[in-house]
Parts: sequence; C-alpha cells; structure tokens
Amino acid sequence: MRRPWDLSERALAFFFLVPAFLLLSLVAVYPAAHLFLTSFRELHLALGTQGAFVGLANYRQLLEDARFWNALRVTLEIVLVTVPGATLFGLALALMANLPYGIKWPVRLGLLLPWAMPLVFAGLIFRWFFESDFGIVNDVLRRLGQGPLFWLTDPILAFWAVALSIVWKTSSFVALVLLAGLQSIPREYYEAARVDGAGALQIFWRITLPLLKPALLVALIFRTLTALQTFDIPYAMTGGGPGHATETLAMFIRTQSVENLNLGYGSAAAMTLFALSMAVTSLYLRHLQATEGE
Repeated sequence: MRRPWDLSERALAFFFLVPAFLLLSLVAVYPAAHLFLTSFRELHLALGTQGAFVGLANYRQLLEDARFWNALRVTLEIVLVTVPGATLFGLALALMANLPYGIKWPVRLGLLLPWAMPLVFAGLIFRWFFESDFGIVNDVLRRLGQGPLFWLTDPILAFWAVALSIVWKTSSFVALVLLAGLQSIPREYYEAARVDGAGALQIFWRITLPLLKPALLVALIFRTLTALQTFDIPYAMTGGGPGHATETLAMFIRTQSVENLNLGYGSAAAMTLFALSMAVTSLYLRHLQATEGE
C-alpha cells in the first residue's frame, strides 16, 4: 500500500535537483544575464555615466575597434596553435604513461606537475626562461654559437614563446584525459590484433585511435574553451606586449572593464567571447553525439 507522503521517482528526482539548479542559477545564470543586460548600457565609471540604455551601440563600437579585432585574431591564433600542439603532445605523454613498463610511473608523476601548477606561476617561470639577457633559452643558444634572441620584445617571437608555454602547461591535462580513455580500452582487443599479426602502427590506427575518439573529443572541448579564454600566461609573460601583439580577447576585456572602467563596453566584449565559446562547444558536442551514435 502506497503511503500519501511517498514520492514518485520523477518527483524525487526533481526534489533533489532543485538545490543544484538554484546554485547553478546563482553562480552562472544570474551573472551571465546581468552581463548580457549591461552590454546594452553605457556604464562608464570613469565618466560617471549612469547606465543609460544604448542598444547595440557597444557592439557597433566593437566592430569599429581595431584593438578588439587584433585581440580576437591573437586569440584565434592561440587556439589554432596550442590546441593541436597540446593534443599531440598530450597524446604522446598518455601513450608513454600507458606503457606496461616501469617508465610509465615517472611519466604519470610528471603529468601532475604542469597540471597542478598555477597558470600565473607557469607564466612567470617561462618569462624567466625566455628573458633575453639571463634566460635559459638564450643561454643554450649562446652555447650553440647562436646569437641571443629578444623573445619577449619581438612580436612574432613573443607570440611563439607564449604559445610554447601554453602547450607545456595544458598538454598534461589532455594527457590525463586521454590516459583515462586508454585504460578503458579492453586488453583483449590488442591481444587479438597481435595474434592476427598486426604491427604497432596498425594497432594504433585501427584500435587505439578509434576507441580513443570520445575521450579525445572531450579533451578538445575543454582545451579549446580554455584556449579561447587565455589570460594568465600571456599576462604574466608579456602583459599583452610588445604593443598588443600578445593581447588576447580576455585581456582586452579586463583592460576595458578594470583599467578603463568601461563596464558596458567590456560586457559587450565579454558577451562576444561567451557567444564564441558556446558556438565552439555546440559544434564539438554535435560531433560527439554523432560519434556516440555510430
């Protein structure tokens, strides 16, 4: 006999999900909605504006701002360079960490160091590495008979120094995700392939890579999102310089909102970054769903 206070499974699930929904609304939905509304207002604290509604004026100003387009270009270049770089390097580390030999334990321990290191700290370390007078990189170049390079004051070299630093910092996260995917692949598949005479390269292309695809897509989603939101490492290494050669979109948003106190304009730039992140995430999720349906 069912008691009147017994809840159905659907009602019980709703009851337990309400606190999570309220917390998510407090920390995510409300700030995003407030940011969206602020992007349509002229809220410039340095000028004393009172937040008058200006419609799409802030977004039109973005379209005419060369510095915004430069920051967007730098951000997309960082995505195009660091996402494949971290993925390939992370895949190599994951394969090494999954080997059935003693080398896997030092590799697994080594994966935790870059992943656990704070982003700003990693940026400061690499700033010292690429320092023109006393940095390790130029010291090695001098020992090889090459002249020192001005890594952090040349626009092209500064970008590549930042990109290499980001790849080193983020490849460990990719490796950890891919290592979990590798360990979920049944050993029987490899044993059957070896019995059939398959080589190591054939096993990788025909077994490992296809079965690792879901984990690879998950790693790509997180890596692409963090690359779009890159801030800490270039801020610590170059401060966006020389000029604005390494200024990312996240750094541009901070400059407009915190330094210039132009909250309306900064919110419009932040909404642009949010929309870009959501578009990329949707593409990855659609591809992931199609992969799972195969």
